[in-house]
Parts: sequence; structure tokens; C-alpha cells
Amino acid sequence: MSKNMWSYILTIGLLSFFATSLFFGQQQPPKKPVPKIIKLDSKGQGYLRVLEGPPETSTMRSGLVTLAPKESVGKHSTENYEELVIILDGQAEMRITGGEILRLIKGFAAYCPPRTEHDVLNIGNETLRYIYVVAEAKK
Repeated sequence: MSKNMWSYILTIGLLSFFATSLFFGQQQPPKKPVPKIIKLDSKGQGYLRVLEGPPETSTMRSGLVTLAPKESVGKHSTENYEELVIILDGQAEMRITGGEILRLIKGFAAYCPPRTEHDVLNIGNETLRYIYVVAEAKK
């Protein structure tokens, strides 16, 4: 076969592939976040995811955490996210690695900046329930 014939076959093949992809293999456009109501019922579990992140939200993730007295969520870092902790019931300490301790009670919230290692500890004698909200931090 001549060089022109191979070019012709290659061109037809590529055009066929792209035409098939355009008309038959179209992917759905990405979903956009929509308003919603979420029931905050952890059913006795220690953790309930409230928002999953994209495509459910733009960048936000959140959850309901339930901790028994003296229990902690465990040391972790916000990485490239900023975090808001909102106390629903009980008493807590947000312990920032390096020394700072933020004491929290029902009706209060604490902000934790990006790249901050911290832990949340139930310091009361009753169950601690809080919601955390994280969102990607702008650089």
C-alpha cells in the first residue's frame, strides 16, 4: 500500500473514532450541588457523614461526631482544608499540637486553620456531639 493510502485509512479511522465518541459515547455533564436537607441521626454510631464533597458540594465535607466521656477523635491534620467544629451537646477541648487548647461547650464553635494538627477530646461526663465542616483552603 502506498503512503497516501495509509494516511487515508488513518484519517478515516480517527474520524470514525471521534464521531462515535461524540454521538454514542457522550458522558453526562458533571452534577452540580443542589440544596438538600440532612437528618442528623447517627443511630448510636460514633460518626455520621453529613456531606460527601464533590459533586454533592463544591469543596465542603462534614460529619456528625459522637464521643463518649474521655474519648477523643484522634490526632489529625487539617492538611489543605480549614475546619469548623460546632458543639451540639457536651464539653470538649480542641487540642492544637504545640500547646494551644480551645475549650468548647454547647452553642460554641472553634475554627482550625489549614495545616494544623489537632485532636478533639470529650472532657465532660456526658456524650459529646459535634459537627465538623471542612472546606478546601485557598492558597
